Amino acid sequence: MINMRFRIRLLWIVLLLTFSQLFLLPGTVYAAPDLPIPTLDFIQPADSPEQTAVTLQIILLLTVLSLAPSILTMFTCFTRVLIVLSFVRSSLGVQQIPPNQVIIGLALFMTVFIMAPVFSEINQQALQPYLNQEIDTSEAIDRALAPLRNFMFKQTREKDLALFVHYAKLENSVKNLDDVPTYVLIPAFIISELKTAFQMGFVIFIPFLVIDMIVASTLMSMGMLMLPPVMISLPFKILLFVMVDGWNIVVNSLLVSFR
Repeated sequence: MINMRFRIRLLWIVLLLTFSQLFLLPGTVYAAPDLPIPTLDFIQPADSPEQTAVTLQIILLLTVLSLAPSILTMFTCFTRVLIVLSFVRSSLGVQQIPPNQVIIGLALFMTVFIMAPVFSEINQQALQPYLNQEIDTSEAIDRALAPLRNFMFKQTREKDLALFVHYAKLENSVKNLDDVPTYVLIPAFIISELKTAFQMGFVIFIPFLVIDMIVASTLMSMGMLMLPPVMISLPFKILLFVMVDGWNIVVNSLLVSFR
């Protein structure tokens, strides 16, 4: 027992001496190396006006890319397609089926499909000549806007277009469609798309509303007042939608509406 205590004390003494050697005795101190602080020095004076023009074109391109979501939403058929698909989900009575990612993805790819002729025309008339340095930036923008304007004019109602022309005070200066400014055409196109989408959504709601009314009246006649009609009508609405191949009908109606 005495030897065990002696060994423990001896071990503590050795540990104390070791730590004292590490912390109390002077040693060599190494300084941290001098690391250079990085800086951003990418703004340089231009040697010629051409370099300044290229810089401004790059800034313009970055600005357009930052506005790409708004351009996709407001210049294309994306708004109508997304609203109609959302109406389909709401009329079925399911809140998250299909998920938002599926609805937005389907609307995005349908937009690419519908706008493919317009994008192809922009590529041929504006983008490729600009990349080949056959036209300048302003002419490329004008050529790119022409197919988009033609598409928007076909989908815009005269009443909506006349509304913004009137409040822009351009009645006397607008003689044909080419005289309508783009900033007047865009809001007219958007409200026309919203009206068309809501009209299609109303037609989609009608058959499912009939099913809800039939189920509700049946439950009332059977005295089941405490049973929610939505719980019973939901399977019937899904069954009807599947039997008539609802997604095919909805997508076909959207494609026909843009002809």
